[in-house]
Amino acid sequence: MNNKVLLMTGASSDIGCKIISEVADEFDYIIAHHIGDDAKLANLKEQLGEKLILLYGNFLDEEGTYKFVEDVKNTGKIPTHIVHLPAGKYENIKFGKITWNKFNTDINIALRSLVIILNNFLPEMAKNKYGKIIVMLSSCTLNIPPKYVSSYVTTKYALLGLVKALSNEYADKGIQINGVSPSMMETKFLKDIPELIIQQNAANSPTGKNLSVDDVVPMFKFLLSEDANCITGQNMAITNGNIM
Repeated sequence: MNNKVLLMTGASSDIGCKIISEVADEFDYIIAHHIGDDAKLANLKEQLGEKLILLYGNFLDEEGTYKFVEDVKNTGKIPTHIVHLPAGKYENIKFGKITWNKFNTDINIALRSLVIILNNFLPEMAKNKYGKIIVMLSSCTLNIPPKYVSSYVTTKYALLGLVKALSNEYADKGIQINGVSPSMMETKFLKDIPELIIQQNAANSPTGKNLSVDDVVPMFKFLLSEDANCITGQNMAITNGNIM
């Protein structure tokens, strides 16, 4: 096999930066998607040098998403591994007050972008009989979802459907496609959620706390490794002691 290349979308997220720092030694190159200047990614770039390639991509815009794919191709580094993390703004909105635009935004950022990316890179993976894809899902796909986040829940279920469909279609091509579903994880992604809800979620957990990035990254590391060659089509739960 040629170079191992990790393409990570949503790389400027807390978990994205942590995954990069943890798996950098396992890859020849890492292509990190971002939507703006980010101090953590800039620091990683200083540490990793040419191994880390930073690429801007506006997934809200369909044309911008295709441009991102072309920019990836222009690097000359074709992904062997893909981690997909993007999600729309996580906020509590009652269904009676939500608009189609919110659903459309969340779907475009998370689902449409992944479909376009995989349309372009899965055929090459299949040709090489090798590839690993991990999609960030959510524990909302495992049990009763929380209230007032209907667009988020709908998008995560759509992503789960794509994981299931493609894992079956590409199972005989040497490609493993899996999802990871953590329960509430304390990152900047929760910045628009009332603090009381975050505290209540922690109090209701058997561990008395919410997940941290450090609790979730090991699952990504495992699924990216050769130890996970026999695992595909799974929705891997990280539920902080809760039984789903």
